[in-house]
Amino acid sequence: MSPSAVVCDFGGVLTTPLVHALNAFAESCATTLADLGRAMAASSERTGEHPLHALERGEVAEAEFMRRVSDELREGIELSELGEGYFTRLERNEPMLAFLAELRGRGLRLALCTNNVREWEPLWRPMLPEIDDLFEVIVDSGFVGTRKPEPEIYAIVLDRLGVRGEQCVFIDDVEVNCVAAAEAGMHAVHFIDTEQAIADARAALRPGVGA
Repeated sequence: MSPSAVVCDFGGVLTTPLVHALNAFAESCATTLADLGRAMAASSERTGEHPLHALERGEVAEAEFMRRVSDELREGIELSELGEGYFTRLERNEPMLAFLAELRGRGLRLALCTNNVREWEPLWRPMLPEIDDLFEVIVDSGFVGTRKPEPEIYAIVLDRLGVRGEQCVFIDDVEVNCVAAAEAGMHAVHFIDTEQAIADARAALRPGVGA
């Protein structure tokens, strides 16, 4: 028996690479992605909580996240709203979306599992006007209080789909998220580029894989 469901990430899989958008956002704020990373690490050390992880779990608002990161940046650096600056620089990955539409047309069940932010839902959902027709399950970390690669978010996806891990193919551009999906029993596909990911997903969906 082949897998009957596909669980897919949003940013970096159904969109252009995240690093390009993040670099452009950092440049617009007169800083660098490396500096933002160091600022988040410093905030994490100071508070014992990584600010991005807290943001993606819905534990802090975007404004509080920006304050925490800004406090660690050099004087004179002012961060604009991250969500607005981020999503205006992302584009749809049309070949990947077409592949998922093909799978849906073949009767496979699709779920979206995204590390995201509550305040950003009005920004990213309009990028996928077909979202409710394409995905029967949408799990957004900002609304469920857990994020990839935490085991709980994979359990939520499987529970909402009503399937076992071995019945799912999981596609994500972050390797540690794929490792966690495999630990949950899923067939993990690490997205490196669109052509490779589609080929690997097709291989994972072939008859006999889920037997």
